[in-house]
Amino acid sequence: MLKIGITGGIGSGKSIVCRCFQLLGVPVYDSDTRAKWVMNHDPELRQGLMAAFGPETFDAHHHLNRPYLAQKVFHDAEQLARLNKLVHPQVRKDFYRWLEAHAQAPYVLKEAALMFESNAYTQVDHVLTVSAPIGLRKARTLLRDSHRSPADVDAIISKQLPEEERIRRAQFVLYNDDVQLVVPQVVQLHEKFLTLAEQKQP
Repeated sequence: MLKIGITGGIGSGKSIVCRCFQLLGVPVYDSDTRAKWVMNHDPELRQGLMAAFGPETFDAHHHLNRPYLAQKVFHDAEQLARLNKLVHPQVRKDFYRWLEAHAQAPYVLKEAALMFESNAYTQVDHVLTVSAPIGLRKARTLLRDSHRSPADVDAIISKQLPEEERIRRAQFVLYNDDVQLVVPQVVQLHEKFLTLAEQKQP
């Protein structure tokens, strides 16, 4: 099976692109959603998180207290590294279990905002990055996330790879810049990935 990573900075439109691929029948692993699920449901990880960040990591209903955890790690690189060290290995295991459930698919997509920063790219054969101008990305994010300020968005962008570096590291680029049409690019890439998947077959 061919594994394609899909990434892009905040506001680039990764989720829309992934939905386009899903309409073509391609399974998509959403790393962010699955990470939240694993953090809520993996007993070993839950214990590790509470030991590292305190019992307030989960609320009275035993659900992950995301605002609390975000406050603890967002401006503290050491604490963020601690969180990632706990979460990433469990998400990696979850991804491999998910792959087994989709073994019949010619190829799958793994969506991850921090594809390179978290070394998730080592789990895939190729990486596709969704690219958009930074001004457009900021505008989209502020429109989508009414709880964020421009400073919040700038802070998130500062923790992600620069656009040029993400493009340099990726094997494929899709431009979601409100100029080039997304769907034709998705269809072209889909055909390319099907060809690569066929070539990978033993």
